[in-house]
Amino acid sequence: MQIGIAERLGALLGGSGTAQVAPADLPTSRKFMIFAVMAFGQFLALIDIQIVAASLNDVQAGLSAGPDEISWIQTGYLMAELVMIPFSAFLAQALSTRWLFALSAGLFTLSSALCGAAWDIQSMVLFRIVQGFVGGAMVPTVFATGYALFSGPQRAMIPAILGMVSVLAPTLGPTVGGFLTDAVGWRSIFYINIIPGALVTVMSLILIRVDKPNLKMLRQIDYAHLASMAIFLGSLEYVLEEGPRNDWFGDARIAAATWISAVAFGLFLERSLRSGGPIVKLTPFRRPTFAFACVFNLVIGFGLYSSTYLVPVFLGRVRGYNALQIGLTVFIVGITQVASTVIAARLSQTVDPRRIITVGLSLFASALWLASWITPEWGFAAWAAPQMLRGFAVMLCIVPSVGLALGGFAMTELRYASALFNLMRNLGGAIGIAVVNTWLGDATRVQVARLGEAMGRPAAHAPGLVAELTRRMSSRIPDLDHATLTARAELGRVVARYALTTAFNEVFRTMAWVFVCALVLVPFCRPSPQASAPVSPDAH
Repeated sequence: MQIGIAERLGALLGGSGTAQVAPADLPTSRKFMIFAVMAFGQFLALIDIQIVAASLNDVQAGLSAGPDEISWIQTGYLMAELVMIPFSAFLAQALSTRWLFALSAGLFTLSSALCGAAWDIQSMVLFRIVQGFVGGAMVPTVFATGYALFSGPQRAMIPAILGMVSVLAPTLGPTVGGFLTDAVGWRSIFYINIIPGALVTVMSLILIRVDKPNLKMLRQIDYAHLASMAIFLGSLEYVLEEGPRNDWFGDARIAAATWISAVAFGLFLERSLRSGGPIVKLTPFRRPTFAFACVFNLVIGFGLYSSTYLVPVFLGRVRGYNALQIGLTVFIVGITQVASTVIAARLSQTVDPRRIITVGLSLFASALWLASWITPEWGFAAWAAPQMLRGFAVMLCIVPSVGLALGGFAMTELRYASALFNLMRNLGGAIGIAVVNTWLGDATRVQVARLGEAMGRPAAHAPGLVAELTRRMSSRIPDLDHATLTARAELGRVVARYALTTAFNEVFRTMAWVFVCALVLVPFCRPSPQASAPVSPDAH
């Protein structure tokens, strides 16, 4: 009988015809090498989300792009990554973990090189979309593989290490990008991925052999399901990214994208439930604990990405810090994250995860509450306490939530659970950044109006301040009218700075209440009794 193309390819991708060794039965040294390679690949994919944040002005100048066009360098990446994260579970089962991760790392490296060689904004956005799409497969795959490889105390370190990577990478992105741009040029922030990306690709092909491919699945793809998922997530990300900048539903494009996303979501759900070969299986949501853990991850993503976004914005817009100063100020978060990683991993072996996440959510809310008392003079020293507390708290949130979400699943369903769980964190981050941007803009306008009204009252001191500033400036500016205008402009800057600072306080305080409200769900989350059981490989 003639061997079919799928069978031949399956033999090639799966390696030799020897019996498949269960991932948990591999030698310990090999398991740690596999995990290290995959975790580093995840780090590359995550750091590239924010590595361009501090370099957008340089990229804009280098590509002669407009202000509205340059934002798509990040928006395009995030849209494509959101689509790939849930799709990766299907691809891992069809191609095998080894080939999916190697292809993801290799294509990520190639697209990084193309981003560095981009000749205009259109080519840059296209290559960034490709980079985000192919790189997104590495993020959930490493979570599922880590749970398949390890059990017992070793498994407890998986969510701690990967949680630290998930938190550190976005934090380090702007710092690394700003430093490379100042030292070498903006193209270097993409070229720097080539050597480590190639290394991850080669090591993945050599080391990762934890399952076999099932190429027959590729012939059963429900393209309507795939298209509806891509349109739903892509449109949603577009709405969340562009909404704060374009008056939300007051803009016709935002309104249209919202309707398209809603319709696509309906079709996505219909195909998820009725399709014979669904791209994404929603069966993990049958477990209430998984559903609650996903809600926690949504809240964690909301707080993690929003706070990581807000602090640099404050330091840049209020304090006038450059990229390097911002990076040095926020880097302190990583120090406490490393310390709490070990603590969270050890506690997860002996303490009820609901107690750990209760402490984590409470400390995170406390950190946000401390940050709601900032003044325009806050710098490194003033930000140290709330940032250190936030860094310590986030690992106490992530580690137990990962354990609650992924514990007890068999390998096939574990992939889908990991993809959905990671999607929740990224969605939480996208929603969080959009929401806090809106809150910040609205609160700033309200504060400016209040201050303007207060300064316009007859008993206000504003006229006296303007007169005093004019008198001081008249020694340097002989023209009285010019000195008066300069004094008023200076007072306006001070008022705007104070109004913006007060708006930041309101946003941080509101975010703290979001975490307090999430505590209500903790008692309903029951840990799986099989959470520490080893995960069996797929039966193909």
